[in-house]
Amino acid sequence: MVIARTVAELRSAVAALRRSGKTIGLVPTMGCLHAGHLALVDLARREATACVVSIFVNPMQFGPKEDFAKYPRPFDDDCRLCEGRGVDVVFAPGADFYAADSSTWVTEESVSQGLCGEHRPGHFRGVATVVLKLLLACGCDTAVFGRKDLQQLAVIRRMVRDLDVPVRVVAAPTEREADGLAMSSRNRYLSPENRARARVIPESLRRAQALVVAGERSAPVLLSAIRGHLATEPALRLQYLEVVDADTLRSISVIVPGRSVVALAAFLGDTRVIDNADL
Repeated sequence: MVIARTVAELRSAVAALRRSGKTIGLVPTMGCLHAGHLALVDLARREATACVVSIFVNPMQFGPKEDFAKYPRPFDDDCRLCEGRGVDVVFAPGADFYAADSSTWVTEESVSQGLCGEHRPGHFRGVATVVLKLLLACGCDTAVFGRKDLQQLAVIRRMVRDLDVPVRVVAAPTEREADGLAMSSRNRYLSPENRARARVIPESLRRAQALVVAGERSAPVLLSAIRGHLATEPALRLQYLEVVDADTLRSISVIVPGRSVVALAAFLGDTRVIDNADL
């Protein structure tokens, strides 16, 4: 496995793979890898014949009061996990991945609005900018992202479409813990008590799905049922809860099975948890 620290080193490693007839799959990450990330790697290796994993804690997507400084960075452990999973190249640039006087941003102005975008101003501008830089640096054929980050996936798909970026975006199902909580690097911030309380989130989403299967089509009824179940954990502070169209991410009042998603963000202590479920 090659560890590339600069764009030039990455492009050299990718060129060597291409000379041997390989196609390239990219898994962009901020490190602190867990089983969810490794599932993305497995999917990338099925979709392409070589895999690149980027590990870069992107300062541009963190707000001034967010956790950039304390975000976990177990780089050696991450590399061992990547090597054990058959990754060909780890791309781990430093802060100079951005020029000191960098002044160019990628801004998506539709699907980035609402949901997380409403509460994290500038976040998706930072996401779109770094992902485009990674796609251009790697020149990959396929890029794999998880469905847990529903809005991020939508922003990247829209950016790739609108800017004619020559890459195929592949979405991977959300990987979950045994009790249903969506896997996330930030789950390690949860205290044992709040980790136990967090299971109310996937429970509420499963209840919503069961209501739709039973014939419920009213989004307000569904949202009321979810809020009622979340309220059984008074320590949980709901930031948003919406039923949205799966393509536009705009709020809807009538559920269309197969085209609607319920999405939420909540705090347990200082830890923000996001999740979503197809309806």
